[in-house]
Parts: sequence; structure tokens; C-alpha cells
Amino acid sequence: MDPHLLACVETVHTGGVPSKTLVTGQCTQIATGAPMPDGADAVVMVEETDRRDGDQVAIFTPVYPRQHVGRRGADITTGAELLQPGDLLTPSRVGSIAALGIANIEVYAKPRVAILSTGNEIIAPGQPLGPGQIYDINRFTLGSVIREHGGVAVPLPTAPDNLDELSDTVDACLGHDILVFSGGSSVGERDLTVDVIRRKGEILFHGIAVKPGKPTVFGTIGTTPVLGMPGYPTSCLSNAYMLLMPVLRRLARLPEHRFHTVSVPAAQRIVSTTGRHQFYTVRVVDGTAVSAFKASGDITSMSQADGYIEIPAQTDIVEEGETVEVKLF
Repeated sequence: MDPHLLACVETVHTGGVPSKTLVTGQCTQIATGAPMPDGADAVVMVEETDRRDGDQVAIFTPVYPRQHVGRRGADITTGAELLQPGDLLTPSRVGSIAALGIANIEVYAKPRVAILSTGNEIIAPGQPLGPGQIYDINRFTLGSVIREHGGVAVPLPTAPDNLDELSDTVDACLGHDILVFSGGSSVGERDLTVDVIRRKGEILFHGIAVKPGKPTVFGTIGTTPVLGMPGYPTSCLSNAYMLLMPVLRRLARLPEHRFHTVSVPAAQRIVSTTGRHQFYTVRVVDGTAVSAFKASGDITSMSQADGYIEIPAQTDIVEEGETVEVKLF
């Protein structure tokens, strides 16, 4: 088939605007995305054309009206609702805001959560580990949960087991939306989290019927909610998912987090503690739930698990082969 010849009357580069109106037998060369001249109703890709001598352009493919034409306003029409209050600003949504020429929008502030690790035995990773010392794990696991679920983690210097010093540290961070203690929430002589909350505010509950994570305390100091987590890493992280995460997401105006779940048979018999609702970590191996729980102080009970099962307080045994619902991390 012989090509169809048109006369090119103008070339419009990126950012330019056509100045000539086309009539039958004419065309304009434009850059991708450039506005079309009046009189034009279709676009042909340059790969399907050939520039001849002078202003002649040969077209080798059939053309239909509105071919390769993006109509103004076709993506976001006037009056369309682009976003609703509470929508998360994903990269594509940020791009759609920019597409409308909007430079600034109002957003909800991320909740700021102060993290205060307590204990004379706690030191920061990277330092030499002395006798009787342990590295601060919970500062980092709590910070990760906070950031993942819409908050800003504000780690504070580790506080020693001294009630007056701990009280002074607490005074300095009451401007945060939430204060989270790591350690000191049990009933030992040096478990001072409970004492400092009682001294400066009000305790709403101390101890919850769960495993791991029983020695947990919650209260308020002034208008600041204060959550005291157990020092054991698995207990702390488990309660961060159960207690801290829902509050964070509510403050950040995020929807309720829903774990993905799978139903599989238990690979072995699991003995639980009657009277305490247990969060029992497992790995999913060959379509079965294999125990991953070691002890409340072992972070690998969580890090080497795929998720957890919930064992109700009134249940003392999960039999081998019994179907369990695994909530995946």
C-alpha cells in the first residue's frame, strides 16, 4: 500500500504550543504529550512515518479519529473526589495531588512516641558487653513497630534504676503523645516503672491475663498515656502488637490493622497456661504450624516465627493435628 502524504506546517517541541490551525492534507510534528493544534483529531507515532524532501511526511499505517490522543481532564474530571480524610498518602496519591498543581495539603500529624528503656544492666548495641549487662533490644523493636504503624519513634537515653532520676526523665518527655517504658513493670525491688507512674499520675491497670506479657502496666501522667512494657523482648514485642499498635493506628487515623491468616493443623501438641490468653509463635512448615516459641526472654521466639496462634485462657491443650488459625506477621 502506498503511503499517504501530508504537508508538515509546524514543529512543536516539548513545552511549546501550536500556532497554526490544520486543514485537510496538513500535519504538525509535536513532542509526546504536547498539545494538539486546532484542526487535528489524531496522532501517528513517528516510527510509523517517514520525513520526505521538503515538508512532506509519509504515513504508512491507517489512522482513526482520536488515535493516541489523551483528552484534557480525562484522568481527573472537574468535581471528582480525589482523596478522602484519612486516606494514606501513597506515592501514587502524592503524584495525583501534584498533577492538580496543589503544592500544600493539610495532613494529620504522626503521633510521637517516647521510648524509655530502664535498668542498670541495659547498654546500647555497639558497646562492649560487660558482666551482668544485656543489649537494649526493646528500644529497636518498639521503634520499628511505631514507625511501621504511623508513628514517630523518639528513643530516650537509658534510665538507671533510680526513682528520682527516672522521675526527672519522665518530666522531660511528657509532651509526647505516648510514653512507653521498657522494663521495670513487674513487682521487683528495682521495677520502678510502676512507682514513677503512681508517684506522678494514675495507674489504670497493672498486670494482664496474657502469655507472654503479664507484667504490663498502663496509666496516665497528666494527659499523657503511659504504657509500661515487660523487659523480656518477646513479651515486650507481643504486647506492642496487642496494645500499642491499635492505639497508634487510631491516633494516626489509619484503618484497623488486619493480619493475614492461614488455617493449618498443629504439627505437635501444645500445652498452654490455663487462665491466661496465650499468643504462641509458630512457623508454617509444609502446611503445618510448628512451634517457634522458646521463652519470653528469647527474641528469636519472634524473629524466627512466621506468625502466632491465639490460645484462649480456658484452653490448656492444643492437640497435634488440631486446626489452628495462624496470624502472619
